[in-house]
Amino acid sequence: MKKQIESPFAGPVYKSNPYAVYEQMRRDAPVQKTVLPNGVEVTLVTRYQDVQAALKDARLVKNINNARPRGLLSKLGFDDMNNSHMLKADPPEHTRLRGLANEAFKPKYINQLRPHIEEIANGLVDKVQANGKMDLIADFAFPLPITVISEMLGVPVSDQHKFHDWSSRLIASGVLSSETPRMGAEMLQLLNYMRGLVADHRKNPRGDVVSQLIEARLDGQGFSERELLATLVLMLVAGHETTVNLIGNGMLALLQNPEQMQKLRADPALIKPALEEILRYVNPVQIVNRYAAEDVEINGQPIPRGSHLLLVLASANHDPGYIEAPEQLDVTREEARHVAFSQGIHYCLGAPLARLEGEIAFATLLKRLPNLRLEFAPEAVTWRPAFELRGLQSLPVVF
Repeated sequence: MKKQIESPFAGPVYKSNPYAVYEQMRRDAPVQKTVLPNGVEVTLVTRYQDVQAALKDARLVKNINNARPRGLLSKLGFDDMNNSHMLKADPPEHTRLRGLANEAFKPKYINQLRPHIEEIANGLVDKVQANGKMDLIADFAFPLPITVISEMLGVPVSDQHKFHDWSSRLIASGVLSSETPRMGAEMLQLLNYMRGLVADHRKNPRGDVVSQLIEARLDGQGFSERELLATLVLMLVAGHETTVNLIGNGMLALLQNPEQMQKLRADPALIKPALEEILRYVNPVQIVNRYAAEDVEINGQPIPRGSHLLLVLASANHDPGYIEAPEQLDVTREEARHVAFSQGIHYCLGAPLARLEGEIAFATLLKRLPNLRLEFAPEAVTWRPAFELRGLQSLPVVF
């Protein structure tokens, strides 16, 4: 394996255009060791073929305790909450946890939400249309998915901004990639909130997702209290953070490619293939992690047991070895075959909801705001600090 290099995530070039960094990584060292800004040593995997294979490799696990001896924090139980949801679990625990959560996110149930999500999207446009401008993130991309997931969880509208703040801090803590995330008061606040929510739902069951998860049984067994709380936290964070980024990043990409935006506006039937292309192109989730439970080899490079791997989904989706002209946004592309939602047993459970929200968001904005354009130059936009998820701080637009 090539020698360890300086973290590619630390420089200003990465913030402005990570895809140029990924291109160099795929070319020069598609499997390479580095150190993250938080000091964690990792191995980056960047080519499509290698990433796709790794996502399906049962020897590459999600729970660090299945790849390394349990550390002191783990023995003391300090990381139990972080490892109690399906995203950090391996079979057979993962199979059980995903099976219990699956009912609430079946496509049949999600599709029933379409009229209401359309109503929410149109209502958000109604609020700003007379102004002639808005921050597309604060005024549309954020409130749309946070309203949807909050309603699904039975959370009052008045508490939605608390959730956004808590989830942003959790992501910044390294919960998605760090081996020992630095979770502080925001995690305790969120867990206490969820405990109260669950307690209220146990006393007063209703037809939302929380009640469904409380009542869910698989072979007669349901969630433990800790698993239920961890699953709700996961649904909150994954249920809106990634969709905010999909809508914001996707609209920026369309605004930077006006000919593609016009094709989509002229032919609304393109929305489904266009959404898949946007997912491939903007990659709301840039990176997912794995741990080697045994010695493996990737692209001819030995990966010792216990290694922490970062599979760079965004790089894989821009690999010219799997797709023609990857740096070109093409809303008519017939088959994107992306890994934006991962693959294998950890394929995103919320993908049907994210797709539905994305379709409605883009269709609504293009239909209701025909003169939509950027207020400032694209180079002036600011990006949020987390490298695992790529999203805009704000996106000022006029119409």
